[in-house]
Amino acid sequence: MDETTPDVNPLEQALHSARALVLADLAAGDVAGPDVVSLVEDSVAHRRWWAEQWPEGITYVAGLVAQDVQDGLLEGYGRWPVCQVCDEAEPHALVVEPELGPDPHWVCAEAGTEVAAVGGLDGTRTS
Repeated sequence: MDETTPDVNPLEQALHSARALVLADLAAGDVAGPDVVSLVEDSVAHRRWWAEQWPEGITYVAGLVAQDVQDGLLEGYGRWPVCQVCDEAEPHALVVEPELGPDPHWVCAEAGTEVAAVGGLDGTRTS
């Protein structure tokens, strides 16, 4: 029996990776409840359609899913992820940079500091 390796669909690989990275960040902040996971799934479904329309944008999917979830959480939960770098009295959220590009990172816009790659947070919270 000849075993062959199935072809890996680059879009599905990018979507699965984006889902895993964002879920890791949510879990690190202890905000990965069922309703929040639903936000991730909704974003992944939307970005699947988006990337099917613009295949060259597949490398941007992880950052876009992170931004989608961040926007969804703002409406129902508050800021996420909250910056843990600054000692400022006013809590503020990290932002994804580049907004549309490969290799997305969470950045503190206030300090201009890169905090972690998307998927690499280790304990931020909503506020």
